[in-house]
Amino acid sequence: MFYDMEGEILICRLCPHNCRLKNGDIGICNVRIAKDGKINTINYGEVSSIALDPIEKKPLFHFKAGKNILSVGSIGCNFKCGFCQNYSISMEKAETQYISSANLINLFKDTKAKDNIGIAFTYNEPFIWYEYVFDVSKIAKEESIDVVLVTNGYINEEPLKKLLPFVDAMNIDLKAFSRNFYNRICRGNIDNVLKTIEIADESCHVEVTTLLINGYNDSIDEIRELSKWLSGINKDIPLHLTRYYPMYKFTVPSTPIERIIECRDIAKEYLNYVYIGNVSGIDNNTYCPKCGYLLVKRNGYNIDLSIKESKCPGCKKEINFVL
Repeated sequence: MFYDMEGEILICRLCPHNCRLKNGDIGICNVRIAKDGKINTINYGEVSSIALDPIEKKPLFHFKAGKNILSVGSIGCNFKCGFCQNYSISMEKAETQYISSANLINLFKDTKAKDNIGIAFTYNEPFIWYEYVFDVSKIAKEESIDVVLVTNGYINEEPLKKLLPFVDAMNIDLKAFSRNFYNRICRGNIDNVLKTIEIADESCHVEVTTLLINGYNDSIDEIRELSKWLSGINKDIPLHLTRYYPMYKFTVPSTPIERIIECRDIAKEYLNYVYIGNVSGIDNNTYCPKCGYLLVKRNGYNIDLSIKESKCPGCKKEINFVL
């Protein structure tokens, strides 16, 4: 849907890589190919993974808590992170099955009775699945089906704004708060991701996740700057600080739990809602930032809601919570 031509060169305009492709070339994402004078996508409707997940697994803690969501992924990614948790589908060739947009909507309807509130595009990078995500999301909006994106946020502004009217919630991965990290580790540019967070927060519910990698992006100073920046956008955006474990090409030891907790405490100086992922036995309840009232009690994926509206029952403060 988004490309320009310069003579025999096709320039993909979906994401900030703006790949310049000759006939037969494939983009950094490994799914968009130049062919016969236009750019084609080889993953339209191709599903590598599908499951009915708790919404908290995305993670989304302030959106339809306690519900499930039909989660689907494809193949490819426009980042090259060496610590990728889903590298078998994002970096390598994986088996897929074709599911048309209409059939995916029907799969949602088949699972609606199981507290399923919608469709989440996740597991690999949904923005490089753009045309399929766009088509499904338009139908979903017409039928009042929630649409969720779990994304690295690496997309150009025009396609982002074209898709956002059909999106209800996003969890955006903020890999680090360092240009060097993004350039060296992800092969991307942090500025574009920050812009996506800013734009998305004006359009839909947004939560942010940062995987804290031992010795790479878990310094107190970096977390302080990240949290300070995010609070400048909206201090009610939930931030999930997730513990790294060795994965794919990264073999450094798991991030110490003590460091994760320390980072959470720093982030809480600037943000109202900060949670820890990949660590058991941690208090991940939601409390009113004004009076401390227990709003949501979490034990794994078991959820106990104390609120029936987006207001604290104790002090009536407005809470960033979509019921």
